[in-house]
Amino acid sequence: MNPADFLAPFQMGFLFIVVVVVLALLATEAVSIELTSLTTIALLVLFFHFFPVVGPDGNDRLDLRQLFSGFANPALIAVLALLVLGEGLTRTGVLDLAANAVIHWTKSNPFFAVTLMLLVVMAFSAVLNNIPVVVLFIPIMQSLTKRFRQSPSRYMMLLSYASVLGGMTTLIGSSTNLLVSLELDDLGEEAFGFFDFTVPGLMMATCGLVYLLLVAPRLLPDRPAEQGGHEEQGRHFVAQVSVTEGSRLVGLTPVGGIFPALPDITILMIQRGERAVLPPFEDVVLEVNDLVVIAATRSALSALGQGEPELLHPELVAGAYDLQTAADTSGEERKAPWLAGGQVQAEVMVRPDSQIVGHTLEEVGFRYKHHCIVLGIERRSRMLRERITRIPLKDGDVLLIQGRPEDVDRLRGERSVVLMEWSRQPLVTPQHQRSAAIIFLGVIAASASGLLPIALAAFCGATAMIATRILSLGDALRVLDRKIVLTIAMALALGAAMQATGGAQFLADSMMAALSGATPAQILSAFFLLLALLSNLLSTKATAVLFTPIAVDLAYALNLPVEPFAVAVIFASNCSFASPIGYQTNLVVMTPGNYRFMDFVRVGLPLILLVWIAFSLFAPWYYDLPSQ
Repeated sequence: MNPADFLAPFQMGFLFIVVVVVLALLATEAVSIELTSLTTIALLVLFFHFFPVVGPDGNDRLDLRQLFSGFANPALIAVLALLVLGEGLTRTGVLDLAANAVIHWTKSNPFFAVTLMLLVVMAFSAVLNNIPVVVLFIPIMQSLTKRFRQSPSRYMMLLSYASVLGGMTTLIGSSTNLLVSLELDDLGEEAFGFFDFTVPGLMMATCGLVYLLLVAPRLLPDRPAEQGGHEEQGRHFVAQVSVTEGSRLVGLTPVGGIFPALPDITILMIQRGERAVLPPFEDVVLEVNDLVVIAATRSALSALGQGEPELLHPELVAGAYDLQTAADTSGEERKAPWLAGGQVQAEVMVRPDSQIVGHTLEEVGFRYKHHCIVLGIERRSRMLRERITRIPLKDGDVLLIQGRPEDVDRLRGERSVVLMEWSRQPLVTPQHQRSAAIIFLGVIAASASGLLPIALAAFCGATAMIATRILSLGDALRVLDRKIVLTIAMALALGAAMQATGGAQFLADSMMAALSGATPAQILSAFFLLLALLSNLLSTKATAVLFTPIAVDLAYALNLPVEPFAVAVIFASNCSFASPIGYQTNLVVMTPGNYRFMDFVRVGLPLILLVWIAFSLFAPWYYDLPSQ
């Protein structure tokens, strides 16, 4: 017996065992996704090193370069670069403007807002790459769910599914569609036109949209965002606002003793010169040089400071330290702390044994010592009605601070305060909104027009975000999710192994043998279902490339047109709804939605079955397939 005849089934059997074990680990979460991914890649590398897959040309088809190529794959580069671009849009507040527009158009109705969001995502995905569309709308969905007091996990997955459904409607809606069309051309068949499968695509997209709106939110978990579990709701900080020349606060008047133009903010005192005005406020018009002591949540303070960050500048004494620093620095460092780029906000708690207890911020010189300014003070025992720079600090006080990331990080080793790691958030920089929008639109235009590949365009856009100081290099690196990196690399390695060992071909041949004697409509339906399930194990591209020649041969064997079977390959290959590793957009929404593997199975599997049933009923009629 030829050793190769024994080796091929042995390689295939080992690979099937690995796939089953990986899926079991991902489903049960007995081991972290990161460790599962690394272990899987290591097993594949070791096994195929000792049992190589040798091609007809005598070359190893699964060498180290092939199995490790996922880490340098353009798809992975595109995903990571687009995450950086999305962070830049978030930092500058561009997406908050879009979220406010959606809320305004839908009149603050959550159902209409989500419906409009998904329709826009589907429309964009029909002509753009799905990944940047999902990355663009993730922060908008986060903002919407926060405003409507909904859990992000109820809706975040819908973005990924809507983008996939929208991508089924045109030739350029997905790279998978283009791969199938190019493969048909290589096989001597007629390639698809731009709108050749738009009608069946719209039919399935409509069915999917109804499911996403009415059923999917009921199946998704009500789970807090991964980074939001520590945030305390209702915490109010005492802060002070300086009314400066040209500020939007100048001329504000109270109605019934309150200021309706300042929602979610309680004014505790207005300091005007030497006179302190206390509530209720009657006939008090805010003037230039007024100092207003307020109580507000952190989100309300952030909203107040957007566009006018100098409002929250504490009134600190400018001493010799500031003058010397200004004389010795230039450029970005010479700017006021609230204008320098790459700033973050965080919360610190005063230690019980701290030397600053009993002293005010002016006496401590917190700004000068730590290069961070204090925006507000929260004290649980009572509501303070005093300038924050004149309040003696107590143990347990929580200070809301702002500074450069490196300055905030240095507070980890400070003995006087404890840095609350979970509270760290980037500061919105609206002065860079136009630059961020131009960069992102340039990336979209370059990739959509075909001028640049999506990976190259996104990489250049991410570099531009850093070069223009919209994001610091450290901020950009922090956005990169190791879970996405390792999972994509593992999925690509498994897909390459399935093709090289013949495992995918074996599955396809087994299905064809089992369907002998069935009607054309039944064969087309079963073919679609097989591909839809495999697309959740392999990559969508691998499924499309592998099964396009099989679809052509199947159509010839049945003496039928190739088009319905090729369209089945396109639609089914895109049905990667039941696994986070099936398609990159599923991975992109996994972290912001705080999803687990089984969440995709529970919600995605019914969607696959729905699309399969819709295609099985519509395609035979639309393509006029014989019933016998």
